[in-house]
Amino acid sequence: MKGIITIALLILTNIFIFFAWYGPLKFKEFKCFENIGVFSTILLTWAFVFFVCATQIPANKIGYSGNGGPFSLLQLKVIQEVISVVSFVILSFIFFKNEPFKWNHFLALIFIILAVYFVFKK
Repeated sequence: MKGIITIALLILTNIFIFFAWYGPLKFKEFKCFENIGVFSTILLTWAFVFFVCATQIPANKIGYSGNGGPFSLLQLKVIQEVISVVSFVILSFIFFKNEPFKWNHFLALIFIILAVYFVFKK
């Protein structure tokens, strides 16, 4: 159960990260944000970062084997990176439809997923 909770929290973390890092690229499409400056954008982005920390920190505490969780530190990191890339691809398809996804991007994603296999291999 701790593994499922950890992964669910990491998925939420990466959704918040996506909107914190890439959300400002869409601001020009919204009337209320079209003239927002860099400093204001940074402050608004920090609002998302709060939720990143509110999900990432518990995920690591719950999932880490040193705290009774099922994952080593390296396993947590690799899981985080795979979720990061997969969530980025899905969310960018939804919100940035003009960005192409090419064969080499798919191959890179496969290699990242293979990293998970190797990090969990005994």
